[in-house]
Amino acid sequence: MLSRRTSHGVAADTLGLPSGGRSQQPTRRQWLAAAGGGFGGVALTAWLAREASAAGQDVVPGLHHPARVKRVIQLFMNGGASPMDTFDYKPALEKYHGQMLGPKEKPEGFTGAAGAVMQSPFSFQQYGETGRWVSSVFPHQAKMVDQLTFLMAMTTKSNVHGPASYMMNTGFILPGFPCMGAWISYALGSVRDELPAFVVLPDPGGLPYNQKGNFSAGFLPAQYQGTLLDVHRAEVVPYLQAPQESGFATGVSDQATRRLLADLNARHAAAHPTDSQLESQIAAGELAARMQLAAPGAFDLADETSATLQAYGMEQPSTADFGKRCLIARRLIERGTRFVQVWSGPQGAVNNWDNHGSIPAELPPMALSVDQPIAALVSDLRQRGLLEDTLVVWTTEFGRTPFAQGGVGRDHNRGTFVTWLVGAGVKPGMAYGESDELGYQAAVDKTDCHDLHATILHLLGIDHQKLVVRTGGIDRRLTDVHGHVIRPILHG
Repeated sequence: MLSRRTSHGVAADTLGLPSGGRSQQPTRRQWLAAAGGGFGGVALTAWLAREASAAGQDVVPGLHHPARVKRVIQLFMNGGASPMDTFDYKPALEKYHGQMLGPKEKPEGFTGAAGAVMQSPFSFQQYGETGRWVSSVFPHQAKMVDQLTFLMAMTTKSNVHGPASYMMNTGFILPGFPCMGAWISYALGSVRDELPAFVVLPDPGGLPYNQKGNFSAGFLPAQYQGTLLDVHRAEVVPYLQAPQESGFATGVSDQATRRLLADLNARHAAAHPTDSQLESQIAAGELAARMQLAAPGAFDLADETSATLQAYGMEQPSTADFGKRCLIARRLIERGTRFVQVWSGPQGAVNNWDNHGSIPAELPPMALSVDQPIAALVSDLRQRGLLEDTLVVWTTEFGRTPFAQGGVGRDHNRGTFVTWLVGAGVKPGMAYGESDELGYQAAVDKTDCHDLHATILHLLGIDHQKLVVRTGGIDRRLTDVHGHVIRPILHG
């Protein structure tokens, strides 16, 4: 069992960590783990992963089963992307357009009363050998439907952005729980050590609903929270190198500083043996030292061809931002980052997928901004052979109603929405689940975030029921007490 306990629970030796360890001298983090008896500073599987990678092994000892996936890119459409205007074609909306078929009383979480049935303002067409219906707002993704695996009946617990966003990211509707990226980095670490295991590339317009709560490590050590990077800054990682005006920051002074810090850290560890914050700070410092060499190359696009930049849409204002972040996501995962989350849209009432006012006016620019970059990312990963062990997940926090709101908008709807996956371990060209005639509720083969999380962990070689941390007297996991691996969409 990958049972990992917090400082409130069982010691790290329940993991079966070899007593011999590596031959080199332990880092300060490892010394503190032994002295302080906290989290151990090292995730068992992360330690084993590095050992296996150094030995050229493909299967990491300590996982519950062989992994099909090494890394994950999650594309999150913030605000609630409308399924019946993108991937879930519903001819019945044309048939019943204008009729009052919605709930008579305003459901909890709706921002207004349900209006009349509203047909999609966009045309749909069938694509590929599978004949998948896709809206005209996604012409680029439409061409790759035979590669994608669709979950057509996703559901969630809340019609409200905050709880629903927590749900999709952490498996709970309340704050304080670790997100999926934190759980994955906690269990597996980075593929290599030079970059963070979990990186978040937020929308330049701002953070999503819940702000940094979506990327939180919760009760896990703080080092496993998402590392937020603003790729549009001249210095993507601030203060990675000493500023020119700090002439005193020489090699000699650095050595003296490290000695002083080591002494102070040792004193603090002795006085506060259950404090994980110090371990996290030390881990961050060690990572920063490694990033001084690796990070500049990851964010420097000078070595990308003009054809690649053009494919990602970086020469067009409408797609340049999301295209750049998708390209950097590819560069990060090929350099060792385990989990990258790319967000489309900030919180708020505009410039995201929360289209209450006007589906015809608000949805097309959002779709345009991501469509070409997403298609380019999938194509690029495939051409480079990265899809053989990488999973890309497209999702949102909930769907939208088939009923009009205030004219031509759509309200929140937890009843059904669409997620798709592509890459290692999943069957391409498949659709699992089905919503009802209007696209209001999931009808056949329902799935939810717990099932999605369980499936992603399974592909990474982890049994979601065995990745457990005991905190506050309760055994916690990403999938709570729920979740089933969606086996019909998996190879083998």
